Amino acid sequence: MRLKGLRRKYHQQICAQLLSVDKAGVPNNADRYSELSVSLALGILEAMQLQPRKTSTPGQTAGRLFEMLTRDYLEAAFRMIEHLRPGKWQFTVGKRIEEFEQYEHLAKLSQSLSANKELRAALGDYLINPDIVVGRLPVRDNEINDKRTLLGDDEIATLTPLRAKNSQRSILHASISCKWTIRSDRSQNARTEGLNLVRNRKGQTPHIAIVTAEPYPQRIASVALGTGDIDCVYHFALQELQAAANSLADEAVLEMLDILVSGKRLRDISDLPFDLAT
Repeated sequence: MRLKGLRRKYHQQICAQLLSVDKAGVPNNADRYSELSVSLALGILEAMQLQPRKTSTPGQTAGRLFEMLTRDYLEAAFRMIEHLRPGKWQFTVGKRIEEFEQYEHLAKLSQSLSANKELRAALGDYLINPDIVVGRLPVRDNEINDKRTLLGDDEIATLTPLRAKNSQRSILHASISCKWTIRSDRSQNARTEGLNLVRNRKGQTPHIAIVTAEPYPQRIASVALGTGDIDCVYHFALQELQAAANSLADEAVLEMLDILVSGKRLRDISDLPFDLAT
C-alpha cells in the first residue's frame, strides 16, 4: 500500500466509526450555529467521497476514537518510511509523561507537591498526559556495534539515554494532541501542555503537534497562530478542506486558510509522519 492509500484508509475508518451527519444535515465536526462551519464540513465530506455514519458518536467516545485512529495511521505511515529514521519506536495513547527519560523527575516533584498543598498551590501541577506519544527505545551495545565495533569496555558515552546500558526509559520523541473540534478555551490546553513540555524537560525537546478535524480556519487559527509552544497544527483532511473552501469562495475563509498554510502553521495529516522523521 502506498501512503496515499493509507491516508484514504484513515478517512474511511473515520467516516465509518466517527464522522456522522444528523437529521438536520450537520456533521459532528461542525458548529451547527455557524453556516460557514457546516458548509465547510459538508464540503470536506464531498471531497472525500465517503459516506458518514448514520448514528452519532458521544463526545467523549469521539475524542478517544479520534486519538486511536490517528495513532494507528501515524504508526503505520511511520513504519513505511522507517528507512528515513531507523530505530525502535512506540506509538501510544494515554501514556504518562513521567515514564519518559526527559520527564522522569516530574514524578518525584509531583509526589512532593502532593504532600505540600501550599507548594502545590504556588507551583501548580507539572504532570502532563498527552493524547498520543511517540517514544524511542534505547539502543543496546550490540546494535551500536552492528556495522563495526564502536563501543567496548572503555568508559565513554556513559550518560546518554539513547544507550540502553545507561537508561531503560524510552525517550519522548513526540507529543501529539488530538482535537476533533476546536470550540472552547479548553482547546488552548494543547498549547499550555506544549509550553510545559518545553520548559520542564531534562534533555531534548520532543516534537509537539496538534491534529484536528475542525473545518473552520478561524477556529484552527486560535491554536495554530504564533510560535514557541507547538511545532505545527495538522488537519486530518487539509486538501479536502482547501477544496471545500475554494467551492465556498468566502474571502475571509480563503485568506485565513492561506495565512495558515503559507505561514507554515497548518499542514496535512500526511505531512506529520515525515515531520516526525526529522
